[in-house]
Amino acid sequence: MKKRRNFGNGINNPQVQSQPLWKKWLSYFVEFHLESTPSDYNPHLYVALKQGRYQLCSANAVYSYGDLYRNFFDAFQTIKIQDLDIKRVLVLGLGLGSIPLILERNFKCTFSYTAVEIDNSVIYLANKYVLHQLQSSITCIQADAHTFMEQNIEPYDLICMDIFLDDIIPQKFGSLSFLDNLKGALAPNGLLLYNRLSLTEGDRENTLTFYKDRFKSVFPQATYLDVQTNFMLINRNDLFRS
Repeated sequence: MKKRRNFGNGINNPQVQSQPLWKKWLSYFVEFHLESTPSDYNPHLYVALKQGRYQLCSANAVYSYGDLYRNFFDAFQTIKIQDLDIKRVLVLGLGLGSIPLILERNFKCTFSYTAVEIDNSVIYLANKYVLHQLQSSITCIQADAHTFMEQNIEPYDLICMDIFLDDIIPQKFGSLSFLDNLKGALAPNGLLLYNRLSLTEGDRENTLTFYKDRFKSVFPQATYLDVQTNFMLINRNDLFRS
């Protein structure tokens, strides 16, 4: 397990990138491919500038898209995240850092983040394009999130589970033992958001089966939000009571 803090020297702390205004404006009409950085985990990994935002994509999935990463934006907005008592946040699956970016820019929330990401290339790209824009403190740890959760002893007020390899969530992240570890890492009244696909009918059936058979068994007070092509599974249904 390797811990990475931005900034400093090394591949994960590269020369940061910013784009000229003309390119940002033009990106609302034409997508700009900026960089491809394939890895063992993501053989087709690239960053594009689209609608003024950095977009991180694999062959079949969008990993990150600034404040247009709508599944988490919509969930935060529905929950009224800015009204909750949150200080420490764990992000499993970094992408380009859309989650802290959304919370900071759109909800005016400044938290302390720990981000766990297995792919060194993703950490490199996040540091290069996005993380330097944040006011919040963030520690990036290069590790398998399953192993990290087995070893973790720290409590978190908010855990965002957003791990995909292309468009698939590896099976181990749906196990009861992993869910138990997520539960154990939550501080009292802590909030878990678990991102699952609902793009196709098969995705929806698989996600609902996982929710009913496993997620609810570990989090009996759970609920979920339908956020476009994803379901956001949430451990606390009390946040939706009037």
